[in-house]
Amino acid sequence: MKTYSISEVAKELNLTPYTLRYYDKEGLMPLVERTSSGIRLFKESDIAALKVIECLKSTGMPIKEIKNFIDWCSDGDSTLNQRYDMFMERKATVESQMEELKKTMEVIEHKCLYYKTALDAGTEDIHKKAKIGISGPN
Repeated sequence: MKTYSISEVAKELNLTPYTLRYYDKEGLMPLVERTSSGIRLFKESDIAALKVIECLKSTGMPIKEIKNFIDWCSDGDSTLNQRYDMFMERKATVESQMEELKKTMEVIEHKCLYYKTALDAGTEDIHKKAKIGISGPN
């Protein structure tokens, strides 16, 4: 079975070795094997688990809650319902974040159009004359 060094995994996941050591210290990687001298040996399954950890982190989930998820995984089938519920909550969180980002994008697109029109005209006065109702700070 192929194993990877901490540097290889860090590069693959665009993380730092420090981050991976921190995850290990926090108990997020309980299955990572070590050599007799303590060097971590990562398997494909460890990399897959780290991708899930990074996914959960990107949703804003705190490390403590990610640790709960890791513990549930270790507990086996008795925690399937808890894991499902957790991912349903994460899904709702991400959907909410996406809605907020959509609103943000609408404002940005509006301002891009505003400034493109002003640039093409050589002045912002075109908006004032057209009374197109641009609100908010320019």
